[in-house]
Amino acid sequence: MKDLLYLRDDQIKECIQLLLYAYRETFSDPSEVLKKNSMGAAHHRTLHLIERNQGISVNELLIKLKITKQSLNRVLRDLKKSKIVKHIKDEKDSRRKLLYLDQVGKKFYNEIYETQKKRIFNALKNSDSESVLKFKEVLIKIINGKK
Repeated sequence: MKDLLYLRDDQIKECIQLLLYAYRETFSDPSEVLKKNSMGAAHHRTLHLIERNQGISVNELLIKLKITKQSLNRVLRDLKKSKIVKHIKDEKDSRRKLLYLDQVGKKFYNEIYETQKKRIFNALKNSDSESVLKFKEVLIKIINGKK
């Protein structure tokens, strides 16, 4: 803990590098599954958020992804054409389109998830519970801002 009292630039740079490598490895695991279906990282991110937020609106998805409507439309068009994602009009507001994984989409997502699960599961399993909880806490703080 004493080492962390004075976080130096080299420590922060090392942390950024480790995050980069962890991201690279975790998101390269499903690359073959995505490639054989002519999809890439943008499809993967979109698919993951729809799976985790069934019934998410297009606008909510745009906010979570922090991308343009044009970029999202291209990805959604591919996912709908492949029968992975379906639009359902909101019963309360017919202008809103809600997104769900179709049966094909659930199967496809699970295939992707299984390739990533091994790496994450093994890392968490081989860590003590305090480290896992602290790691999650730090990730949330990174996501939530620069404070």
